Amino acid sequence: MAGGLVKYRHLGRHSAHRQALLRNLVTSLFKHESISTTWHKAKEAQRLAEKLITLGKRNTEASRRRALEIFYEPHTLVPKLFGPLRERYADRPGGYTRVLRTEPRAEDQAPSAILELVDGPADMRFAITARTIARDRGMGRDISDFTAANIKKLTRFRSRGEDALEEMVAKFEDRDAVGDTGVEEVRKRKVYPRLEQSR
Repeated sequence: MAGGLVKYRHLGRHSAHRQALLRNLVTSLFKHESISTTWHKAKEAQRLAEKLITLGKRNTEASRRRALEIFYEPHTLVPKLFGPLRERYADRPGGYTRVLRTEPRAEDQAPSAILELVDGPADMRFAITARTIARDRGMGRDISDFTAANIKKLTRFRSRGEDALEEMVAKFEDRDAVGDTGVEEVRKRKVYPRLEQSR
């Protein structure tokens, strides 16, 4: 079918290699709830992940068999998909994953991204919004319209959303009150031999 319209990214791979790559990305996503990859791979893996969560919400025998075919670690991830993830997204009509652009890779300047499951413990936008609220409160500023819109989006379908956001804001405020920037913690963990020799 030469010259036909293709509605997916080839990712520079033949079909079997591409399917294996996407299965591997989705398996890692459901295992860790957040992965870092290139933007194009993240957008393609997002499509498959959304379909898998929809299968989990259906909770039929056919959907379980289909999920078993996709995951590389089915015996650990299928119970997670049909258990906690199904309950987490029961009221959400769609949009179970989020792709956040990050700075390009240093080696080849490929556009990078973080693919994550929303409303999970590793929700990056939730943490960024909480950090912004804590910073604004510390400076005595009102919350901007953009931050207010993010708060509404983040707490809409999350159980105890506003309480969880306030808890995270309090953590950031406590950390800022102490003045912990994290630099001293990194210096404690990492030894700089050149700096030690020069002293």
